[in-house]
Amino acid sequence: MGAALIPSPVFVFSLLCMMMCSLWLFPAVASAGITRHYKFNIRLQNVTRLCHTKTILTVNGKFPGPRIVAREGDRVVIKVVNHVPNNVSIHWHGIRQLQSGWADGPAYITQCPIQTGQTYLYNLTIIGQRGTLFWHAHVSWLRATLYGPIIIFPKHNVPYPFAKPYEEVPIIFGEWWNADTEAVINQALQTGGGPNVSDAYTINGLPGPLYNCSANETFNLKVKSGKTYLLRLINAALNDELFFTISNHSLTVVEADAVYVKSFQTNTLVIAPGQTTNVLLKTNPNTINSSFLMAARPYFTGIGTFDNSTVAGILQYGNRNPSFSNFSISTPPLPILPPINSTSSVANFTSQFRSLANSQFPTNVPQTVQKRFFFTVGLGTNPCPQNQTCQGPNGTKFAASINNVSFSLPTTSLLQAYFFKKSNWLYTTDFPNSPIFPFNYTGMPPNNTMVAGGTKVVVLPFNATVEVVMQDTSILGAESHPLHLHGYNFYVVGQGFGNFDANKDPAKFNLVDPVERNTVGVPSGGWVAIRFRADNPGVWFMHCHFEVHLSWGLKMAWIVLDGNLPNQKLPPPPADLPAC
Repeated sequence: MGAALIPSPVFVFSLLCMMMCSLWLFPAVASAGITRHYKFNIRLQNVTRLCHTKTILTVNGKFPGPRIVAREGDRVVIKVVNHVPNNVSIHWHGIRQLQSGWADGPAYITQCPIQTGQTYLYNLTIIGQRGTLFWHAHVSWLRATLYGPIIIFPKHNVPYPFAKPYEEVPIIFGEWWNADTEAVINQALQTGGGPNVSDAYTINGLPGPLYNCSANETFNLKVKSGKTYLLRLINAALNDELFFTISNHSLTVVEADAVYVKSFQTNTLVIAPGQTTNVLLKTNPNTINSSFLMAARPYFTGIGTFDNSTVAGILQYGNRNPSFSNFSISTPPLPILPPINSTSSVANFTSQFRSLANSQFPTNVPQTVQKRFFFTVGLGTNPCPQNQTCQGPNGTKFAASINNVSFSLPTTSLLQAYFFKKSNWLYTTDFPNSPIFPFNYTGMPPNNTMVAGGTKVVVLPFNATVEVVMQDTSILGAESHPLHLHGYNFYVVGQGFGNFDANKDPAKFNLVDPVERNTVGVPSGGWVAIRFRADNPGVWFMHCHFEVHLSWGLKMAWIVLDGNLPNQKLPPPPADLPAC
């Protein structure tokens, strides 16, 4: 009988040393996440709100859609199967998509949409992110019902930089139309006028007791006294920034767009479409069987009609269910919200955001800039086609643009055209770095409000440091514009009102602890400056997150070239990439 194979103490010690050395030399291996699989079946589903039943697009029959839950470092694979007549694509809003641009999702930018009966496997890895984001459809106005939360927890044994909450609750704001939203936008594009507005706002898909025939469709958050809750707030509304508050409670902001921030307290916050904000809610001590209203309503400074209504939910202490049969706005009292056009309230709130900028969560804002851009963003007009009556300003059609270029979506994916070097017929690289015809952007508008059309892009070298100043214009009225950049976070280094002064304003930029975001509101009648490093090769969409402005052309695309190293290059497309 042979000797037992028992390792010697010297061998065990050597093996442990080798293991420890490998963990030190290759920390990514030690902290690698797991692969999480999801299946999204896009199906039609009958849903009733406001006593009106309609057929809507859903994921797995749910409205809002299911949560994506992962940890920092995890790989997430989502199989999307299209069972509906509409073409569909899904965007994973705020995910950096490092070397996974084929999974970003905007139709005709990084992919052709998924057609009826087709399947596409979105494959992405969450790198250096933790917090709250969300997913939504990125074709026409389908995101009216196709949306849901993305919750990213820190790596195992990595705590939050704030006290661990007792419970975490996603709260996602949306809009509800009794009409078919595709018919709404198609009619608006045909007539050139503004689209019909929504019939209600929603909290987690529920309009709440302030709307007719909606008392039993109210979000009810049950809490215990003296506890701390993490509310993961998401604005998935199509066309409205929202004020939000909870009666007799204050909120502590701890995160924006899946990036931790220096905490600050507020009674009321504002959240734009595309933005997420995590807040801590500390419930009142010694409170039982009491109800408080939470409420949201729009912030709006533009022209035209908008949904001027208020959505409410209930913060309920104890297990007693509140009765809404005889509900009035006085019991419990409706919380006070700022005036609908209170730009000062918005500015005061947004000015409080700062990055943590510490050793664990450093701030890597570019200190020098290699590529500078000055973009005017706002509304304009297109001529009315011959033999047609249009409902836009002075008989024209509404349009929107960046630097007077109203972006036209191509007929196939920009990323495919770029990757396979078939761009000559699809897009041009002459997007203007600044307005071709400067004017007093926030003063008297020019006589000519017409915009130019085209599929124009900006090309950036890999790793270039970029500064973009985005200036609101008063053409057809000053208005806030939430601009979202795909594939990147950026630092908000400055903002102000009036016209940006290139000689004076940069001296006031915050290059120490500016907030890091993926969506920022260009102030109504003002400007905002952002910086980022172009370290993610591919084609990346940037657009207003008001769906109506996106439909009118307030969008553009960046092409970031490959770097020299293998991990700085865009990989080939997956075999199942949808075809147009």
